[in-house]
Formats: sequence, structure tokens, C-alpha cells
Amino acid sequence: MTNGLASQDTAPAAVALGALILQHRLRIGLTQRELADLSTISVRAIRDLEKGKAQRPRTDTVRLIADGLRLGPRARAALEEAAQRGHRGGVRAAVERPAPPVPLHPLIGREAECAAVVEELRSGAERLVTVVGLSGVGKTRLVLEAAARLHDAGLTVLWHSAPGEAADFLPGGQGPLSALAADCASFLRGEGRADDLPGGPAGLPGDRGVVLVLDGADTGVLDFHRLGRLLRELPGMRLLVTADEPWNVPGERLFLLSPLDAPAPSAAAPAGTAASRFFLDQLRRLRPGIVPDERALADVAWICHRLDGHPMSLAAAASWLAVYDLPALRSLLESDPSPLLAHLADGPAGSRLQARVARTVAALPAPCRDLLAELCRDRDGAFLLEDVVRLTGRPLPECGRMLRDLLVSGVIRSVTEGTLPSFRVLCVVRAVLGAAAVTTAA
Repeated sequence: MTNGLASQDTAPAAVALGALILQHRLRIGLTQRELADLSTISVRAIRDLEKGKAQRPRTDTVRLIADGLRLGPRARAALEEAAQRGHRGGVRAAVERPAPPVPLHPLIGREAECAAVVEELRSGAERLVTVVGLSGVGKTRLVLEAAARLHDAGLTVLWHSAPGEAADFLPGGQGPLSALAADCASFLRGEGRADDLPGGPAGLPGDRGVVLVLDGADTGVLDFHRLGRLLRELPGMRLLVTADEPWNVPGERLFLLSPLDAPAPSAAAPAGTAASRFFLDQLRRLRPGIVPDERALADVAWICHRLDGHPMSLAAAASWLAVYDLPALRSLLESDPSPLLAHLADGPAGSRLQARVARTVAALPAPCRDLLAELCRDRDGAFLLEDVVRLTGRPLPECGRMLRDLLVSGVIRSVTEGTLPSFRVLCVVRAVLGAAAVTTAA
């Protein structure tokens, strides 16, 4: 079995030479097209060299590549030696698998979701998985765990975070493969020329494939035709994307990440839900020695249900326990949760949550926004599909599509109350819409 980026019969000399060229090119920040222009060698020839397909490159070709890379005497000699003799000493280390980023906090209540993502990518059953959900629901944390497990299973994980994303993790290993992740992200965003396909380094360690993670991607700017070419040229590659919206392209496995399980307190043991465990973990960071009694656990269960199990909302609310006790926090959330959805420790993070939710709502089609506003005015509890039909007066199939759009955007969640499928508008969405209504009225 091969890793999909280079065939097993690739000569060791070509493997070593390709990895060395790629390393030097990425180190100085050149695309394949730019190197082609500087060296007068064709893009196809450079791509074949980096993939280890060129078995016996001409001496003039290697010299021109070295000129284009502006190599010094020692680096030039090493490149020529790799081309002539296939020496692999020191080159192999350049393509060792980098470690994925390390999360700062434990993963709570996502075992089933993580196992599903890992198995689909590990087996190759899916090659494009897009994890969507409302901002703050935990998409990046889920994918961090999946990346770690895929790495442990022998796959190479290339991680790229979108510029400006707040990184709640420690960076992973650096090297040529880390630079390759950025190269692939730029290619998929349509940057550079379409024939400047990122060259997978021949001799990539591991024989089970490569997972490219694009965290916080703007799917609206990704180029589907370039994706198709990337997957055809690198048959061992899979993509794992986190985004606010699906890519909506053929072959995409849409993975909707809902908030943590947070049923009404009477439906389960107070401390037994995933949302309650998450909230208690936040509480123990503030008060490490606390042992909640039965009354405190009941308050926690109520708070989690009130905030719909949305992790960032729960973290923001828990931060206020540095000021309030649990009964006071519960009382404040019952009257008006809006002021408590900004994290006490760092207000900008909380404010950014509400701003992102507002952008998500604004990006919905007008009929969905109108429906959302009606749902918030109509009731504070669960609603059914028939309620959507009643509120909109639209045909049942159209109402079903609107309901799906709201689910995919993450502004509502499904709940298990009663025998029919029911849904709730998230508390943070209600707070944002309420604040917008007040601003408009003023």
C-alpha cells in the first residue's frame, strides 16, 4: 500500500532529491511557478521532481534549479549529490510527520462525534469532511482531537488555521510539511496559477495517507475545481474543514456539530449530561476544591439547559462565578442572559461570539431571518415543523428546507422533547436578536 503521494517503486534518489527541492522552495517562500520562472525549468518538470517522478534529472536541470533557489555552495553540493547518488542522510528528517497542534483543554462529551470523523477519514470512506456549526460550539476542539487520533493511527496531519483565528491550542511541529499545508490552503483559495499544484513530497512518512486540516476556512472563497485536481493528483489526501457554512460541493460529507447534550433538568441526573460536565469543568478552574451539593448540581443543570449546551456560552456564564454564586447566576440568566454572554476574563472573546452569531444570522436568506424572528417572538420553548408551516404559511417541503438551513447554520438545535422531532432557537441567538431589536427601536 502506498501513501498516495509517491509510488512504491520511486527510486530512493528521486525521493531524496524531490524532498530536498521542496524543502528549499518552501523555506524561501516560492511557488512552483515562481521557481519555474527563476530557473527556466517548466512547472511540470519541477512538479515531477518534487514528487519523485523524475528518475534521472539532467545535470543542467539540477544546476538551473539550484540557481533558481539561490543555493549557497554547501546546499548546492548537497542537491547535486542527492541527484547523482541518492544519498538520503539528513533529507529524510525533513519530511518526518509533524505533530498536530496540542489542545489546551480536555474534550468533553464528543466521543461519538470524534469517533465518526476519525473512522471516516482513517478508512478513506470520506475524502472531504466539513464540520459546521454556530461559532463557539467546539468545531476546532473536536477537530484537534480527531487530528491527534489520526496522527496516532499513522496518518500525516497537515494543519492550517485561517488568518485571524483565535488559536486555543499550542502549535504543532514545524517544517517543510507545515509549509506545505499553507501552500495547499493558498492553492484552494485560488491564489497563484491553477497549474501551480502544491507538490506532495515524495517519500512522505507513513503509508496510510495525509489529512489536510483547514481550520476556520471561508468556504465561499474555496475553488472546487482546484479541490478536484488536488484530490486527483494526490489520491492519498483527505480534507477536514471547519467552517461556518458548508462548501456545498459534490463529495462533501457535511458534519453538523450541535451544542452539547443539555435536556431539561427533570429528564436526566443533574450532573450526568455532557453540558453539565463541561460547566463543572469550567467551575473547577475557578474554584479547584469545590464539591457541588445536590442544590448546586440542580442549578448547573438548569443553567446548561437555559444556554442550550452551547460551550462558549457556558464558558462565558461560568466565568461570572468569580463574582456571583450559582443561585444569583441562575437568577440573572433567567431574567436577561445577554450581559453574561461576554466572558468576564476577556470581554473581547465574548463580544466576538455575539458579533459572529450576528453575522451568521445576517447571512441567512431573508425568509429564514423572518422565521427566526417569529420563532423568538412566538415562544421560548421547543417548536415543531408544523409551527413553521403555521408561522410562514408556506408549503411543507419549503418549510422543511428552511428548517434545514437553520439547523446547518447552527442557530437552532434539535431536542428530544416529546415523540415528534422538535427544535429550539439557541439562547445566544435570542440574545443577539433581542439586542438588535432594542437597537432598531432606539
